[in-house]
Amino acid sequence: MPLRMKVSSLVAAMIAAGAMSVSAANLDSALDKGVDRIGNAQKAQTTIDSIDSQTRSAEREYRGVLKEVEGLKVYIDQLNKQLNAQEIEMVQIEDSIRQVTLIERQITPLMLRMIEAIDQFVQADVPFLKEERVARVEKLQAMMGRSDVTIAEKYRKVMEAYQTEMDYGRTIESYRGEIEIAGSMREVDFLRTGRVALMFQTLDGKELGVWNSKTQSFESLDPVYKSNVMMGIRIAREQSAPGLIKIPVSSPVIAKTEMNGGAK
Repeated sequence: MPLRMKVSSLVAAMIAAGAMSVSAANLDSALDKGVDRIGNAQKAQTTIDSIDSQTRSAEREYRGVLKEVEGLKVYIDQLNKQLNAQEIEMVQIEDSIRQVTLIERQITPLMLRMIEAIDQFVQADVPFLKEERVARVEKLQAMMGRSDVTIAEKYRKVMEAYQTEMDYGRTIESYRGEIEIAGSMREVDFLRTGRVALMFQTLDGKELGVWNSKTQSFESLDPVYKSNVMMGIRIAREQSAPGLIKIPVSSPVIAKTEMNGGAK
């Protein structure tokens, strides 16, 4: 082959090789750029997803805040209603306090008069449980001077004493005590039938007595009443079934505040 043809073939081969080399470099560069674009796109999508997530989270938080605000409005409205009701109640309480103060000023003298009436009644009444009843009155009088006891409690105690005195008039009772007989103290069993009669019997059963409202003293009782007195004592002590008993009854007299003698 001639030399010129060999040289031409060599030159063509070199040109083809160079072209292939240039094409491969361009392809690699294009691929690298494509990879970069994909990476950038992925980063952009990640950023978009993050922004979207933050936006959704902010939206949920906003809706939650709206609900909370709505709930707080309802709660505040309810509190306002309660405050209004409390203001009305405070006005009513202040009115009540003023009325209570007025009532206290009026009821204290009334209670003092009531206690004095009980005291006079006990002194003039049949002398049963005398020490106990006098002590009750003295306790009421001492209570009225105490500042640590409320007016309501004082009134309750006074009314309780009145109720106790009223109950004496419709009950039967037997209790043991002492009485002076023939100049000496004797232990006896007393029998009280309401306020109708107060009798006693010595423990040996030999002597009987009854309170005489006219003379304001005890006097001997006819032995004919002995069985009735004994029966009454058993009934009062719930040792026998209730039944009718015959008792002496004094005629009514005007009550006196001073008495001579009496059971102890």
